[in-house]
Formats: sequence, C-alpha cells, structure tokens
Amino acid sequence: MSIPVKFIFLIFPEVHLLDLAGPDQVISEAIDLGANFEIEYCGINPAIKTSAGLGISGLKHFSEVDFRAGDYIIVPGSRVKYILSDNFKRNRKVFEWLVKAHQQKVNLVSICVGVFVFAEAGILKGLPCTTHFQLTQQLRDRYPDILVEENTLFVSSDTIHTSAGIASGIDLMLYLLEQKTDSYFTHKVARELVVYNRRKGVSDQISPVFQYRNHIHAGIHRVQDYILENLSQKYHLDDLATIANMSERSFTRIFKKEIGITVNQYINTIRVERIKELLKNPELSKKQIANKVGLKSERQLERLLQ
Repeated sequence: MSIPVKFIFLIFPEVHLLDLAGPDQVISEAIDLGANFEIEYCGINPAIKTSAGLGISGLKHFSEVDFRAGDYIIVPGSRVKYILSDNFKRNRKVFEWLVKAHQQKVNLVSICVGVFVFAEAGILKGLPCTTHFQLTQQLRDRYPDILVEENTLFVSSDTIHTSAGIASGIDLMLYLLEQKTDSYFTHKVARELVVYNRRKGVSDQISPVFQYRNHIHAGIHRVQDYILENLSQKYHLDDLATIANMSERSFTRIFKKEIGITVNQYINTIRVERIKELLKNPELSKKQIANKVGLKSERQLERLLQ
C-alpha cells in the first residue's frame, strides 16, 4: 500500500474548537470511508487551553513531525487577542518550520484567523488569501504585501489554501478532499457530515454531483445515490420511481421540480463528469470508459462529450 497522505494539525494556544473539529472531522470521515490518509496533531506546547477553556494535551512538538511534498499542514484559528500578541510573534522556530514546509511543496491550510500565522511567517507575500470578514482589513493593514480577498468562502492558490471562517473551513477541506479523491467520494463525506458542499460561487468549480443536491427530498436523494453508485447500468424509469417510492408520473414531475433538469439530463450530466475523471487514466480505453458509465460504444461517448 502506498504511503498515506498526512494531515498535520498545528494547534496554537486558545484555538477555537470548531476551527479544529470541523476540518478534522472531514478527514476523519474520509479515512473511515477508505481514504489513504492519516492525521497527526502538534503544537508549540505539549498541552494548551482552547478559547473555550477546555484543555488539549499530548501534542507533539512541531519539530518532531515529519512531512513530505503533498502532505497538508492545517492551522485552525485561535483567539484574535493571542494571534496579535507579542507572545505569539516570538515563535520564530515554528514560522521557520512552516517556511521549510512551504519550500518542500507541503500544502498549507488556514482556518479563519490561522492565516495570520502564515502571514507572520512571510509565506503569503504577493499571494491571494482570505480570512474572517471582520479581520480582512486588519490583515491587510498588518501585512500590506499580501493580497487579501473579500467576500469569498476560501482561496486556493497552488499549495496555499485559506478560508474565511468556521463553516467555510469545512467547505475548504471538502474542496481539497475532492482534489485528492473525486466528487462522489467527497459527496459521501459531506453526506456523513450532513452539510451542503459549497464553493466560491465560480460556476466551473461546482461539481454536478453537488450542484443538484441542494434540496431535502429524501426520495430524490435516494435515486441520485443509486445513479451515482450504478452508473454502468441501464436505467429504467419505473425502477427509479420505485426507489423514490412514487409513481412514474409523479417521479418525473418531482425530480425536475427539485433538481431543475430531467432525469435523463441529470444522468448524462453525471456521465460527462465521470467520463472526464476517467479520461485522466491512460490505462483505460474510451470503450472501457463508455462501459463504466453505461454507454454502449465509444461513438456514444464522443457524442455525449460534444
């Protein structure tokens, strides 16, 4: 088995629990669903108190943690008063450690105020980033050589990934998870978390798997799950209606009402996305890919892509 991708949580004193727990849960759920990941926790002290007063102990010293290119270091946000303090700024060794990680192509991820850690380390010079809307101007004033973006959930640029706040930290982690796995796997993780998977509002970043899930109709969700899990099969409308526990007439009407497109349009949209993912594998022929998405021939596949 290949070496697992490591997700290292760098936890500073007075960390906000949700900034830590949200992204951590995304990766934990991914591991439970079979992703080849591992999680490691470290800090500048072996034991800290969170912003809520709850203690966390057993943290490795950051200098004891190994990383490889492609791993992730995640910095959850801490209480602003601490992050802006002189006490925080004295941690030059940890800033040097982050610079080294950046140079070795480790992904650096900040949740909310965590971006100030990267800024203080000098990693963000000339790079786009974001943070909580109440702190964007303060970030810009303190570090005028970085490009602070407003009104966005998260910014992902090469190996630097920054998010606006607690909920958007989960959005960012789901986005990064999709880059490492695929859209359907990420949907399953999001479903376990019972959250909608959002993006930055850029249409070409919105996967069809998520784009058409922003509803609460349980029967239609069951059909969508069935289609995604059985894409190589031929679908019969009466079978899909049975899964939704509806008549065919009601199913076709309600599906279009909830999703905004017909059943056939939805199936073909999902097929196109899966085809594009499979085409990245040079070991698969177009005929094999066609079979995997329920098409009879390479000609059908080409026609669908056009």
